[in-house]
Parts: sequence; structure tokens; C-alpha cells
Amino acid sequence: MKHDTFRKSRMILLLAASVSMVSACSSQGGDKSVSSATPVASGGSAVTAAPEPLGKYAEPVVVTEVLGFSTPEDPRTTKGITPDQNSYLKDLKDMLNIDVKYKWTVPKDQYEQKFSLALASGDLPDIMELSPKDYEKLRKQDMLADLTAAYDKYASPDLKKYMESDGGFAMKTVTRDGKLMAIPDFTDPALGTQLLWIRKDWLDNLNLQVPKTIDELEKVATAFVNDDPDRNGKKDTYGIALEKKPFFWGFDLRGFFNAYGAYPSVGDNINAWIKDSSGKLVPGLIQPEMKPALAKLQSWYKNGILDKEFALKDENKVVEDITAGKVGISYGEWWYPNWPLNLSVDKDPKANWIAVQIPTLDGQPGKSIVPKLRSEKVYAVNKKLKNPEVIVKMLNFYLEMGKPQYMDKNKPENGYVYNWFMPRISNPAQIETIYTEVNKALAAKQTKITVNSPDYKTIQDVLKATLDLQANDTQTASRGVNWGLYFSRAAEDGGWGLTRKIREKGQFVVNEFYGTPTPTMVEKGGQLDKLMLESFNKIILGAPVDDFDKFVASWKTLGGDKMTEEVNAWYNEQAVK
Repeated sequence: MKHDTFRKSRMILLLAASVSMVSACSSQGGDKSVSSATPVASGGSAVTAAPEPLGKYAEPVVVTEVLGFSTPEDPRTTKGITPDQNSYLKDLKDMLNIDVKYKWTVPKDQYEQKFSLALASGDLPDIMELSPKDYEKLRKQDMLADLTAAYDKYASPDLKKYMESDGGFAMKTVTRDGKLMAIPDFTDPALGTQLLWIRKDWLDNLNLQVPKTIDELEKVATAFVNDDPDRNGKKDTYGIALEKKPFFWGFDLRGFFNAYGAYPSVGDNINAWIKDSSGKLVPGLIQPEMKPALAKLQSWYKNGILDKEFALKDENKVVEDITAGKVGISYGEWWYPNWPLNLSVDKDPKANWIAVQIPTLDGQPGKSIVPKLRSEKVYAVNKKLKNPEVIVKMLNFYLEMGKPQYMDKNKPENGYVYNWFMPRISNPAQIETIYTEVNKALAAKQTKITVNSPDYKTIQDVLKATLDLQANDTQTASRGVNWGLYFSRAAEDGGWGLTRKIREKGQFVVNEFYGTPTPTMVEKGGQLDKLMLESFNKIILGAPVDDFDKFVASWKTLGGDKMTEEVNAWYNEQAVK
């Protein structure tokens, strides 16, 4: 099972994204104020109407796009369908008179190279999905349209609610000189909070309590290695899941280092930058708190708490161990029950995974590091397009199609492929919305969600999974799948249930750098990442712990000091304060 960045978490955030679509409704009769032909009343005078978020253009508006596409996620999708046949596009044309034409489409793994060529040649589409780096490049070249008026006039209440859910911070990061230059796709930074996932059934088998300190965690993990926690009569388990990269999107060591007050990364090999006592940004990766944490990992490896082959294992191998019942502890985010812990539950009905706040040195509530801005892409418009508001109306359309009145039509077997439609924005607070609405429905003993929201389907899916889990009904999905949806999103003591409590108490540290890679990051970043990986793994495997000091010196000399200067220059000149 192959997973992208957020990769995994980003996919999971879109769990039920086969959102619904429908043909034009009679109530949406034409946005005369933006039609390409001037509307005229029966008496001959021009008509002026208030802009409608879902108003239909009087004449077709053709816009070009490019697309990197992956195989449709739902196996019920119409066989042989191609991106230009997506029923989403037909309904967009029928409903808003917006006609999408692809300049090119390629498989997702070819997209980056293809778009780079298009960027170099200047052969760009009208509407673009951009990485932060590409966005900054095009913005500086004055190739992007100002979307300020378009957003102010045409953004639907749903879109405005989502864009302002963080107090407007994400929107400010794409605003220059008072001009809105893109629409950001972002999510709640708290979603990156690290938790500790542990098998409660193994704790019970060994008469152990939930660990609150690192020493208690070590005691539990040692027992998971030596005392036959699964009661199969074999010494075939180890303590803590870990893949070969210390800072990945899952099964890594972020949460462990956070317990020591060290904040090296926010995952996906992204270094974290934190404020020091003077207010300057410093790299968490080289702070002194890292050294005792590495020393502890070395002792854990020596004592078998970490798998002897961890340095050779990727995420797929770790998932195999979790599924097979070889390991009972993992650091990770709120979504773990949705995958891969659901596989463990299906494999072993006795598996009882729980979430706890990360154990710390002194047993006080641990703080994990989260990004200040959790965003991987923005949507922008080519400055040459005459109707820049079209991007806002398309986003309105996407959100509208998630509402319950469109559910019966919008199905994969009818040719609807949500992840082939662009632009699309999800509710940044979607998981909180699911948690709130599902628990409201459960308290009211409802079987159907009544809220008229773009998140209707995602909420209803979790409610159904919860009710099926309670009834032990596996006709629609396995017990593990139902438990995974419930325990990740709706359970008070589950993944998001615990995370939201941590968020409410402000028990986290923020990665202050969210800009595009600095010149030294681009030039030296790969070399420095390799240095870190080799140095840390060698120490864990038994090299002298003082080698950390040598690593710090090399990191600074080989580009780290210059990188630090650039990050602080960005913070002083560009960061939203």
C-alpha cells in the first residue's frame, strides 16, 4: 500500500471525498453581472444584478487546466473513464457554464517534471495548482491574477467560513500589498500533534499501567519484548515501532524527541525552526536537548526495545509488523486507527489500541511541535485570464456538491472522480466538524446527519461506521474499518478526541518557518539531510553519543549557519506577525 505525504494524513483527511454533483437547478438562473455578454432587460436597458456565488454565465467561459492524475480511489468508478470524461466537469458546464479544457494530463508521478517544463516555457494554463515554491516564483514574475475582488464578490458563505476558520492567517500568507494572489488549501495545524498509540490488551495481560514518563514507557516496552505480551508462548515481539527515517510522516521519532523538549522536525523530512530566548529562529535539529534523547534511543536499541532491523525498514514493513502483532507501541498522529491500526484490529479481534499523550521525562503533559501553517498547495489564476473570478465560483461549486441533496447522483459508478477535479478545497476544520456533528447525532439517537453542509457525506460515513461498530454490523465494512473511522474521528478518548483536548490547552510548540525553501536549503538541504540521517542512525546503532557534537559542527559549517541567516531574514521581512 503506497502512501503520499500528508502524505498519509492528507489522504485520510479526504476519506469520503467522492462528493456529490448534480445538474443545474432552476433557481440558479445566471450570473448576469459577470457573463461574457452584457445582459439586457426586455425594455432595452442593461441589467445589474448582485454577483451570485453559483450564478450561471450567460455565455460559456472556457478555462484551461493541466492535471496529474492517479487511479480513482473507489473501485466502483466507471471503468475506462479518463479525466476529461469526469462527470464533475459535465455538471460544472451544465450548472455554471464553465467549460474546462485540459492542455495536458499525465499520471501523477510525471506531473512535477511536466509542469516544470511548462513553467520554463511559459506555457501555463488559466487555473493552476501550485506548490509554495512555484507560487512564489510566478508571483514574483507578476504572472498571477489579483483575486481580491473576485473573492470578495463571489466567495460563497461556505468558502468564506473555511478560509476564515484560522482567523484569516492562511489567507494573509498569500496576500501581498493588499492583494490576494491565491487561494490556500490548508488544514488545522493541530492535526500534526504527536500521540502515543499503545496496545491496552498487552498492558492488561502484563498487569501494567499506561506510561506517563519515559522511564515508565521503557519499563512497558521492555516487558513487551521479554514477557510474552500476546500470550502466544513465544518471544517474538519488540517494543516500539520505528522505520528507517527518524522524521517521516509516520512511525518515526518526532514524538519521542518532543518528550525531551527537543523539536527537530514536523515530519516529512521538514526541519523545524523554533524561537530561542531572544526571539530568533533556531533549528530544533541541533539543540542540546537532542543529545540525551539519542543516548536513550541507543540504549533502547541495545536492549531490543527497537527492532534490530529498523534501519532497513520502510513504512510498509512497519505496517506488516503492526498488523502481525509483532509490536505494541507507536508514536503517531490522530489518524492511526483509520490506518494501519484497523488492520491490526481485523487481524486480531483482541487488539485494543488506545491513544495517550506522549510520556515525558517528568510526567508532566508533553508538548509536540506543529506547523504554524499546514498547507502544501495553493490555487492561482494566470494573469491573462479575463474572468479570474471563475476559480472562486469553481470552489463554491465543489463545496456545494458535498451537500446531501446531491448524494444520489454523485457516485463513482456514475463517473464522478473527486480527485480529478481542480480546484477543490476541504473544510480546514473538517475533523472537528465530524467529531462535533457525529457526537450530536449519537446523543440525539439519530441515524442520519441533518446538517446541510459540504461535509455531509464525510460526517454521515463516520456516523454509520460508529453505529455499525456498536451493532457489530460488518455488512458494509469490516469491524476494523468501522472502529478506525470511529476511534480516529469521533471517540472522546480517540485520536482526534485526545488531540482536541491538547489543542484546547495549548500544549504544543510551533514551527515558525513556513516560507518557501531558502537558497541554501535548495542547494545544501539534501546533503544536510543525509548527514543527519547517517549521524543519528549511527548513534542509535552504537556510535559514541558525543558524535552528536561533531554532527552539529558539520551541519553548521556545511550550510546550516547560512540557512539560519536566511530563515531569520525571511521571518523579519515576510512572516505574518
